[in-house]
Amino acid sequence: MAKAEVSLEHLFRVFTKPEHNDSTLAKIERHLSDNVSDFLSQHVVTKKTSLEEIEQDFSSAHVPDSPEFVSSHAEALLDKLVAHSVNTYAPTFIGHMTSALPYFHLPLSKLMVGLNQNLVKIETSKAFTPLERQTLGMMHNLIYAQDEDFYSQYLHSAEHSLGAFCSGGTIANITALWVARNLKLGPQPGFSGVNKAGLASAYRHYNIHNLGLMTSRRGHYSLGKAVDVLGIGRDNLLSIDSPRQILEPEKALAFGKAYQEKGNSLLAIIGIAGTTETGHIDPLDELADVAKELGCHFHVDAAWGGATLFSERNRSKLAGIEKADSVTIDAHKQMYVPMGAGMAIFKDPKASNAVRHHAQYILRQGSKDLGATTLEGSRNGMAMMVYSSFHIFGRRGYELLIDRAIDQAHAFADMINAHECFELMTAPVLSLLTYRLRPIELKGLENESSQQQRMLNEQLDELTVSIQKQQREAGKSFVSRTRIEIEKYNNQAITVFRVVLANPLTTNDDLKAILAEQVALAEGHAIWQGLSKHPRAKIA
Repeated sequence: MAKAEVSLEHLFRVFTKPEHNDSTLAKIERHLSDNVSDFLSQHVVTKKTSLEEIEQDFSSAHVPDSPEFVSSHAEALLDKLVAHSVNTYAPTFIGHMTSALPYFHLPLSKLMVGLNQNLVKIETSKAFTPLERQTLGMMHNLIYAQDEDFYSQYLHSAEHSLGAFCSGGTIANITALWVARNLKLGPQPGFSGVNKAGLASAYRHYNIHNLGLMTSRRGHYSLGKAVDVLGIGRDNLLSIDSPRQILEPEKALAFGKAYQEKGNSLLAIIGIAGTTETGHIDPLDELADVAKELGCHFHVDAAWGGATLFSERNRSKLAGIEKADSVTIDAHKQMYVPMGAGMAIFKDPKASNAVRHHAQYILRQGSKDLGATTLEGSRNGMAMMVYSSFHIFGRRGYELLIDRAIDQAHAFADMINAHECFELMTAPVLSLLTYRLRPIELKGLENESSQQQRMLNEQLDELTVSIQKQQREAGKSFVSRTRIEIEKYNNQAITVFRVVLANPLTTNDDLKAILAEQVALAEGHAIWQGLSKHPRAKIA
């Protein structure tokens, strides 16, 4: 690796804009851009290299003593980092919610990085702060549809906030529940509030044993982090069985009342608008009524499904979301924005004051500093990427993308149902679905005895894991896998392939090829061969 001289003159050049298009830094920039473009046109995995081999390139714990030339370091990144990255742009990469990005984000990200604004405070983000507030207002309007007077009053008010921009859905969920906790255990005569006195004092003052958070088994893992961080405790994350993949209102009401009768208090019900495993949507309208009856906060985790609100045809699937006290949205999912664009939106513009903080040197009282009501302090200007996407796509552009993804998920489900080697496990509500390989000889497995079902499903589980790993390692395509309880199999947990159809570049031919690859891998597998010849041999 070529080393540069250790001098202030060299370091000054690193900080300086290239003087002309033929300068070294300008050439490096074009070279990197061309290389990334080439990488994104290839398979999911370009080189079959083990994680252990890649780790060897990043095994030293010592900071280099001497500087490198930018050109040398850039080549090292292309060789060690880019070449072994996962191509999430590939149309056959359909296993996760990370997908292709519109190309305009590459030059716009240069603008964002180049300006290097810090959204914690007006003094470091004079124009980005009002832009972020407007972006949050646009999302608020999409969910709650208040009138123009409402947004004129609250959009740029120093005493109010329509939401908080975050690095992702996890921080957005924690932020929403942090606000809910501080409102639930707020100040009263003789009590300064949980934010000052702490949880132990709050429990004593409000005469409660514990504070609970209710969701279905399909609730996102970030909720476990939230109850941990907020001091509520994971034992009080009330995850309700969901063989139908949703939180059933009757169960929620009964469970909530039973919990309260033990001297506990319910902080919030979490409705999921697009579960990460199957894409199902909880009955939000009814759960809002349950939350009201139980006297608790209603939060909707719409990190995945929130973008469905752009679609006139499909937004009714989220009916009742407008009743939520708070909503989580991830723009880096179905809104096609780079990673790091989560939002917590609050129905009540005063709600976030429950977590407002001040510091004389940076977050002064009465200022419009965004850091006063966000969990994170220093943040970049990712709201610009969302703002730009709103303008470049428009609502109708997003509508086309959302509708196409849902339609394609239904088309893929039809392919699976029509194929004798597959079994659809959960039909798409949005653009997610789950399925598995199953020999035709096992058709009607749901009608077998519980013992027969369990033993055969365990073999199919092993097959699914093996095929998923082989397909991933081959690098041509990628589907993920998960385990979910299936109602028709007596609520037994089954291992399934999980597919997310969000990439607009994915075609039906791509999907057919993925199924064909899975069949080919299965036909050479001992479990498949055994079940096809003697499907119930091990049941005797």
